[in-house]
This record gives sequence, structure tokens and C-alpha cells, in this order.
Amino acid sequence: MEIKRNGSQPSGKGPPDYFTGSVRIDPLFQPPAPARVRGASVTFEPGARTAWHTHPLGQTLIVTAGCGWVQREGGPVEEIRPGDVVWFSPGEKHWHGATPATSMTHIALQEALDGKVVDWMEHVSDAQYRRS
Repeated sequence: MEIKRNGSQPSGKGPPDYFTGSVRIDPLFQPPAPARVRGASVTFEPGARTAWHTHPLGQTLIVTAGCGWVQREGGPVEEIRPGDVVWFSPGEKHWHGATPATSMTHIALQEALDGKVVDWMEHVSDAQYRRS
């Protein structure tokens, strides 16, 4: 058994190669193999968002605070609020983040395939983001 105490893991900033705007990532868990699931709490300040990306085994988002947007490639921008649960299928190209006026926090859960949990792509342009 292992207990990760609240505050024992440092917060990190979302790297600008993969995020637009101010994003804080708080790691929750990343157990050793053979376990594959990893989790983090991610807070997006207003206007902040991920770049387009995919996950080899999919991703689940659990919205815990604020109001945000998600979009899969070819689909509409969808609003998400606390209590909403979003599932992205393996390989589904998507992005997620805050609205222009409201921050948003979600718990992100994804599994590693051969040690990899995400494939990052191009940034979401301002025109794509404001299209909602």
C-alpha cells in the first residue's frame, strides 16, 4: 500500500508546447508497472486549453469545478460543468480547456500503452477556440 498525502507532490505548469494559457497540473497518481492508469488534476485559467492530442487507450475527464469546453475533431465545441464525465476513445483527436471567461478544473485519467499516455499535435488556434 502507498499513500500520497495531499500536498506531497509539487504542482507543475502546463508546458507551452502542449498548452495555451495558464494551466496548473497537480499529479494524483502514477503507479508502477504493471499498473497502467495515471491521474492528474488539471486547472485551466480562463482562455487556457490543451493542444490537439490523442491517447492510445483513451481518456476520461471528470469535471470538478468551473466551466469548460471540449471538442473532438470534426465535432462541435461542447460545454462541460462540474459532475460531467467525458470519455475520449483511443486515438480520438480532441482538446479541452476553460471558457474565455471561466476557469475549469478536471481530473484526467488515462492508461499508458508501452509507457506512453498521450500523443501531442498542433495547438488549437484562436479561431478554432472561439468558434463555439
